[in-house]
Amino acid sequence: ACKEKVKNELMNELAISAAKLPEITVAPMGNMPVIKDLVVDMSRFWEHLEAVDPYVSTQARAVPEREFLQTPEQRSRLNQSGNCIMCGACYSECNAREVNPDFVGPHALAKAQRMVEDSRDTDTEARLEEYNKGTQGVWGCTRCYLCNAVCPMGVEPMDRIGEVKQQILERKDAQDSRPVRHRKVFIDLVKQGGWLDERKFALLVVSNTLRDLRGLVSLAPLGLRMLASGKFPLRFEPSQGTKEVRSLIEAVQRQKSQTSDK
Repeated sequence: ACKEKVKNELMNELAISAAKLPEITVAPMGNMPVIKDLVVDMSRFWEHLEAVDPYVSTQARAVPEREFLQTPEQRSRLNQSGNCIMCGACYSECNAREVNPDFVGPHALAKAQRMVEDSRDTDTEARLEEYNKGTQGVWGCTRCYLCNAVCPMGVEPMDRIGEVKQQILERKDAQDSRPVRHRKVFIDLVKQGGWLDERKFALLVVSNTLRDLRGLVSLAPLGLRMLASGKFPLRFEPSQGTKEVRSLIEAVQRQKSQTSDK
């Protein structure tokens, strides 16, 4: 492995006197079985990378005699994720990997973003369908930011995962899945009231606007406990800044729409 966990990364490599040097703990990388000492088994790391099909697919296109051409702008979209050196630092620190064995990890999803953005690839729609499934793909990310913090190459995997999420959200409606519905309903309710109406949010997301009876029933125990403890919000007061919030959201949505049309 290219990285061991060193306490505070040697105080960010700042020059400090020996007298002030704290006790340093050196440990093997996390989220991987330890073979011996600092040596870890990275088999799952590579298996999860393979799970996102990290190769440009040109099956539906005739292979040119010389090369596939890209404009500088098309190539620039791949620069950040292309800087990944597969050191495993993000995978080691990922909170989602600790609790969700199916989550493929930030390294794999950063590579997935590169495949989605690559103009030479012909499997974009199939890829997005795969990355949208359950919590093994992009919806397994908890946005803890640790992958961004430890990446030595500035790939910022969490941001790359967010870009894949955005591509999925642009193609799916709220009925497609709970993760998609969660984000779309959140934005809609904030646009309506300036902040979140938690009563509606749970009903619309979990029960799918009363279409999912099992989801609706699952809310009952929590709702009863909140009522009993006096914590259930009986009324909703819109924010005084609702107009400003709505205007800001709509401005961002227009900007994204204009950017995607270019």
